Order: sequence, then structure tokens, then C-alpha cells
Amino acid sequence: MKKNSILIGLGLLVVMVFAGNAARFYRMDFIDQMSSILYDYRLRLTMPRTVDDRIVILDIDEKSLKEEGRWPWGRDRMALLMDKLFDKYGIAVVGFDVVFAERDESSGLKVLQKLGQNQLRGVAQFQSVLSQIQPQLDYDSLFAGKIRNRKVVLGYYLTNQREINVSGSLPEPVFPEGTFRGRQIEFNSMTGYGANLPELQKAAASAGHFNPVIDFDGRVRRVPMLQEFGDAYYESLSLAMVRTLLDQPALKPGYAEGSTDGYAGLEWLELDTARGKLRIPVDSVVSSYVPYRGGEGSFRYISITDVLHDRVNIPQLKDKIVLVGTTAPGLQDLRATPVSEVFPGVEVHANMISGILDQNLKERPAYMLGAEVVWLLLIGVALSFLLPHLGAVKAMLASAIVLAAASGMNIALWHYGNILMPAADSLIMIALLFTVNMSYGYFFESRTKRQITGLFGQYVPSEVVDEMVKHPESVSMQGESREMTVLFSDVRGFTTISEGLAPKELSLLMNEFLTPLSRVVYKHRGTIDKYMGDCIMAFWGAPLPDTGHARNAMLAGIEMQATLKALRPHFKERGWPEIHVGVGINTGRVSVGNMGSEVRVAYTVMGDEVNLASRLEGLTRQYGAGIIVGENTRHAVTDFIYREIDHVRVKGKDKPVAIYEPIGLTGEVSKAMHDEIKLFHEVRRLYRKQDWDQAELQLMNLQRTSPETELYSIYAKRIGYYRKNPPGADWDGVTAFLIK
Repeated sequence: MKKNSILIGLGLLVVMVFAGNAARFYRMDFIDQMSSILYDYRLRLTMPRTVDDRIVILDIDEKSLKEEGRWPWGRDRMALLMDKLFDKYGIAVVGFDVVFAERDESSGLKVLQKLGQNQLRGVAQFQSVLSQIQPQLDYDSLFAGKIRNRKVVLGYYLTNQREINVSGSLPEPVFPEGTFRGRQIEFNSMTGYGANLPELQKAAASAGHFNPVIDFDGRVRRVPMLQEFGDAYYESLSLAMVRTLLDQPALKPGYAEGSTDGYAGLEWLELDTARGKLRIPVDSVVSSYVPYRGGEGSFRYISITDVLHDRVNIPQLKDKIVLVGTTAPGLQDLRATPVSEVFPGVEVHANMISGILDQNLKERPAYMLGAEVVWLLLIGVALSFLLPHLGAVKAMLASAIVLAAASGMNIALWHYGNILMPAADSLIMIALLFTVNMSYGYFFESRTKRQITGLFGQYVPSEVVDEMVKHPESVSMQGESREMTVLFSDVRGFTTISEGLAPKELSLLMNEFLTPLSRVVYKHRGTIDKYMGDCIMAFWGAPLPDTGHARNAMLAGIEMQATLKALRPHFKERGWPEIHVGVGINTGRVSVGNMGSEVRVAYTVMGDEVNLASRLEGLTRQYGAGIIVGENTRHAVTDFIYREIDHVRVKGKDKPVAIYEPIGLTGEVSKAMHDEIKLFHEVRRLYRKQDWDQAELQLMNLQRTSPETELYSIYAKRIGYYRKNPPGADWDGVTAFLIK
């Protein structure tokens, strides 16, 4: 009962912490991060992934830049574009996701005017011609004339940088100063802007800002429908385009029912159109969630140069909502979004327009704050009292049911009600309540840990022991058959080395090289079976299962060789001989478990594949190789480059086996070594065909390339022997070894 009281108290404390976060008394960043991750997952899970044919993006893409020149282009080209779009193609509305902030002087008009005022001031003919062509060369006025009385929406940006930046001319605010006085709505308040030339802004039907909301992780999930500048309020590009499309209906703020001036309560913006009312839900900072339809390409893209050169069929643009933007990387309008790390900014606006017209926008009303707190208290208190009375399995089942119910309700609100209810608070709280209850049992499981440590501490590293304690059901001392990998390492010429050293020096030397080699085995999650004098026997895949046992053993063998190489200077300083180790590795099904007698048992492995690993270690001396692996290991670890050494028949096995020398990881082996391996494999083919002359010729090339490789000398001697003593027509190319 005391244990349950403590657990109930801990559970209630956890619940209060999460409820306080949901009520905004404080913020826990990791919950916000998890909320964003879950939001992105729900969004990707429920996206329609369809193309909205109503909206077309005219793309300033690489093709357009190549044909028209670098951006910005002359305003005469923009004027031509307006005529094409409205007169030829009959579009409904066009919006620009670019800013025309500077005057266009590409026509040379300014230079001509200066000449007319100075050097050619008295030349009547020049003045006459200049006055005639000036209207055609004033590209800004030309462009302004082409957008006047047409449904053209310009874009601009607002900024709150410390250095106030003001350029161009803003449109009339959609809400004037004082509209929201007393309601304390958290608008994004800006201190500067970069807008269009005054004559362009005056001629345009409307304009909207294209600022997104950049979340903490750099992703764009929302767009502010309104932003504040100079105590007035300006609409977004997407909202301005919808209003222009629908003949500028009035925009009205929507407040929560029963709200007062002291309570913000701004939950939506409303357009009263001839087609009915359009409601745009907004959050606490008057932003709307972008209803992404899918990844890039959810709208038709047309290269803007194709429109300028009449290469587009009229039905592709007739009555369409057109956005002019860019996907060219050099123009830097690519955003990170929940659906893609690199996403065109212009398509964010397209998604918003589509969502407003379809009335498919997620909303998070003000009452959701209170609903979330009540929901957390309800499920949290229930679990706090319930879980301490349940066993591990029933507690897991109960937590899973509540977790599924919370997730199901959240998804139902999202999918059927378009309501965004944060999921991270409840899901993390449920998981944490379960974890607290299960972790408390740790104090009652220390005996199990001591038992496992006593049984396996001498075989495996402490990290693996910790895993075994967490999953004691996966640990068995009983003999069983498993797919595993076995490694043998042995010092070459150890008898000679031991005869030249005093017993204390020999003991010290063995400790100096066995300790680091054992650490290598532990590092790669291996189990040390035993030390046999100077030999280490280790295996992978038990006592805990290891799906990467073959690769881990391979990495351990390679690191053993590297470790010994690093030790040689130290040995030389102490007057000790160089230590060279042969490593044999084999993979296969073996018996593993406690084996021995009534007097003594040991956790070990046995079987033919174990014996073969030992034989492979012995073969390293015969072939001058540091590591030799069997066929099964070679096929299990595919991201290594191997040299096939031979086909051998070892003592105790009638069936011949292929043996391989691992050279290195794929991608880290040089082309020269690849060529050398390929040539040696050709030598092996010729050798098995008994084409001694050709084999010897290729071997000579290999020996010139790599004279230090002992393997080539071994094959050269064999060829010399078989040339004098032909093996016969039935020879299978297998080398038999009758000793261990």
C-alpha cells in the first residue's frame, strides 16, 4: 500500500506539471517540439495529394532565366506578360510573389534624358524623337498602365529587424488603426517593410505581404493573415488574392461568442461574398495553418518564358488563379515545410488560396486551451490511481488503450472537425505515467541484475549486461541452436616468443595485448568465450540476439589488427618482439548455452561452424593473411570488399569451402586495389583451369604491383609445383589441409 501511495503521488505530480504547461503557466520546449513533429505527421498522413487545377504557378525557373536573362527582367517584359495573361489567356487574377522595389532603368531612358539636358540640349530633332519614344522607354509607367484596372495583386514583405527598413509604398491597410483597440490580440508587429514602387502600387488592384511564420525548427506551418505595422493591419498575399478574385468583399473579424472587449476572442476572419460566407480560422497570433495538399507539384507549374513566347495552350490558363514566383535555387525562395525540406515559397501561398476557397483550414479555437487542460486532468488522474494497482502486462495494456483513445480522438477532431488539438501533452504524459510506474519496479529488480551480472559479467561488456537486465526474458542459459558468428585470434609464433621472455615479462606482455583486444570485442558487442593461452575465442549473437552479428565480428577483427599495429612501437620500446595475430571468422548455426559437467559448466558455443572458425584462423599463417572469413560471413556482410583466397578442405570436413580476405569497406577501397583483386580472381580462374602459363604471367604482374603480398608468392610456388606434377584432369582446384 505504501508503494502504491508513493506511485499515486508521483503520478499526480506528473499530471499537474503537464496541465500547467497546457494552461500556459510555463512552457516546456520539448513538448512544443514534439507537438510540431506530431502535427507534421498528421498533416502528411491526411494530405489529399491531389492537384488543384484552379491555380497555376508561373515559374521563374532555370529555363526562363536561361531564355530571358537573369532576374529581374525589364518591366516591359512584365507589361507584355500582363497583356498575354489577361487579353490572350483570360486569367481570373494574378499575384506576384516578388517585389518591384526599384525603378527599372534598363531601357536607357535616363541616359537619353541626361544627354537631352546637356550635350544634345539644342538639337531639336533629338528632343523631338526623345519626346516621342519616352513613353515606350519608361518601363515602370508602361508596366503600371498594364496592371491598372486589372485584377493584379502585388507582393511585399514586412520586417521587424532592428535597423528599420522602409522602401516603396504599402497598400491601404485592410483594417485601420484602432480597429482592435482593447482586445490585446497578439499580432505580429513589424517595424519596416520592403514594398513596390508607388506608381505600381497605386495602379494595382491590391497587395499582400508574403511573410510566413518560421517556427523554431525553421519550418513553415502557418501564414499570418494579418500583420501590424504602424498601428494598422495588412493582409497576406493569399488573402488579398482571394478578395481580389471575389471582387473585394469586406473583411470582417470574427469573435468568440459572448466575448467582450477585455477578451481577445478573435477566432476567424470572414468574407461575405456573393457565393456565401468564407471563414478563415486564425490562431492566437492571427495566423492560419497552411493546408498543404501534398509535396511540391500540387499545382500546375508553367515556365513564365513559355507564356511570353506563346507556347502555352489557352485552356491551361483560362479563368485560372495565377501566381508568379520562382523555384530557381539562386533566387532564394525555397522553404522548409512539413512536407519537404526544400519547398517553393510560392506554393505555400497557392496552398493557402486553395484552402481558403475550399474552406479546408485547420482551426484552434480559444476554448481548446481549456479543453486540453480538462482532458489532461481527466486521463492523468485516472491513470495515476489505476496503474499502481496493475501488473506490468495489464498496466501496459491499460496505457496502450488510453493512448489509442487519445490518439483516436485527436485524429477524429483533425479529420472530421478540422480542429487542431495538441497531441504531444497527452501522449507524453501517458507514456511518462507508465514509465514512472514501471521504473519504480527497478528497486525490486536489483536481485535479477545481480544474478545476470554474476552469470554473464565475465563474458560480455557492462552495456550488454544492462540490456539483459531490461529484457531478462531474452536470456537463457539452456542450450539452443542459433545463427551466430565466431571469431578466433591467435598470436603467430607465440612459442618462440614465450621462450625468449622471463615468466613475469611474458605475463605482462600477454596482458598488454589481450586487454586492448578484449576491449575491441566488447566495443563491438561481442561475447568473450575464453582465453586459450595467447588465443581469444569470441562470438556474436548470444546471450542477446544480434541481427548484425557477422558485421560486428568483422569490424572487431579489423580493429584488432589496427590495435596491434598501434601497439608495436610501444612493444619495441620495451624490447619486446612484434606481435602478429591471425583472425579467423565464420558464421553459421551453432549450439550455445551452459555446457560442461556436474563439476564445472561454462557458457560457450559448439558445433562444426565453430571448428571451421578455428581452422580459418590457422589458415592465416598458410596464406599470409591477417583475417580470413568463411563463405557465410562473406555473404552476410555485403558492404565489404573481399579477395577470394582459395577453396580449401580443412581437417574434419569433407566438403570444400571458399575462404576470403576482407580488404575494406565498399567505397573506402581504392580503384587500384579493386583492379588488383579483379586480376587475382582471374589468376584463380586460370589456376583452376590448369592454365599455368597464363596464370603465372598474371601473377608476375601482381607481384610487380604488390611485391609484399605473400599470397602471390604462395600461388607462384604452387603453379611451379603443379607444372612439374600435374594434378590430373579430375582436379577440382581445392587445397586440402590435413592439420589444424
